[in-house]
Amino acid sequence: MKILIIGSGGREHALAWKLQQSPRVTQVICLPGNGGTPLNPQKSQISVSNLIKLRDFALSEAIDLTVVGPDDALANGIVDLFQAAGLRIFGPTQAGARLEASKIFAKEFMLRHGIPTARSGQFSDPAAAQEFARTLGCPLVVKADGLALGKGVVIAHTHWEAGLAIYRMMERRQFGASGASVVIEELLTGPECSLHALIDGTSYLLFPVAQDHKRAYDGDLGPNTGGMGTCSPVSALNDALLERVKREVLDRFMTGLKADGLDFRGMLFPGLMLTPDGPKVLEFNARFGDPETQVLLPRLQSDLLDLIEATIDGRLSEVQATWDPRAAVCVVLASGGYPGTYEKGREITGIAEAGATGALVFHAGTQRTASGTLATNGGRVLGVTAMGDTVAGARAAAYRAVEKIHFTGRFYRSDIGSKSPG
Repeated sequence: MKILIIGSGGREHALAWKLQQSPRVTQVICLPGNGGTPLNPQKSQISVSNLIKLRDFALSEAIDLTVVGPDDALANGIVDLFQAAGLRIFGPTQAGARLEASKIFAKEFMLRHGIPTARSGQFSDPAAAQEFARTLGCPLVVKADGLALGKGVVIAHTHWEAGLAIYRMMERRQFGASGASVVIEELLTGPECSLHALIDGTSYLLFPVAQDHKRAYDGDLGPNTGGMGTCSPVSALNDALLERVKREVLDRFMTGLKADGLDFRGMLFPGLMLTPDGPKVLEFNARFGDPETQVLLPRLQSDLLDLIEATIDGRLSEVQATWDPRAAVCVVLASGGYPGTYEKGREITGIAEAGATGALVFHAGTQRTASGTLATNGGRVLGVTAMGDTVAGARAAAYRAVEKIHFTGRFYRSDIGSKSPG
């Protein structure tokens, strides 16, 4: 089979790496890809936002299956477009992707179907949003309704911070149309973890749990990012809590799909907070997480292609997945200044040396220069993943590999996985 992967991040590199292991796959093409992913035959750089060109490429190259990585392509209806052209594609339709593309839509879905989540209000009027924030009290969370590259969430510890966040999102349009409406909710506390489950419309297949580290700096300090690293498994989510998550989140999600007539086929990725009152959903995502994919797929021993096709065809109840019992830790190497402004084009060295330690190096914001060298091309540059008998062992191995890689301005968190020492 000839596989097309849409996207250019570490998630897409991990998907390409895993799918290439399937005996049924003859070629993997990534668009637009990065400095570490397989190139497409024409070396063209088609933007993720140009859905028509992506469809035409898939038709002209006789692609057998397309796997969609980024949320914006799903939200813009790439699955609907490809299906209308008779192309086989993995991911939810535009209607299903609204569970990620609109936090208001997702919050209403959760409330309607009894899925535990934070107390909140949804607003399109700035004055009403400001009044609700004052009434709710701090700390609280202000979320842009639409997609904002993982940066549309502000934790406000004071009324001044809350008011400023609302003003920037709703009036200054910091995130464009995505911030025209906002969700304001109580700040949930407790260990955070990422759930991943393939959904085929009638059943689900649960992946191991992972834990992302969203803040830019050690100790969960600094601004939110797209993710500075992750680990799997997560010691805070024990078997009893996981059973509760299945009952109160996944089972109710499936019931909600049926009640609302919503056909969701793809990857559901709820962010969970394990509060003193039990697990609660922070948000829904409608695709593989990044960087979570970079620790989950190395643990997957089954053929990913088989699982994806079973999801598309509604056959998940007929398949099983086997997992490596070892732990995995991924440390993200970022460009100085991220998630704010940063420079590109810094030469990267040490990739081979890092790989020689046994670690996997997934490319995200990288590019090949005209001379063939590797250079930075984004905020999150690389994800370094290592395995170990424990999270602590995997963590030590990942950081040994990280020290082999260098580029000007490189920075990373030194505490990835430290909350899950088991």
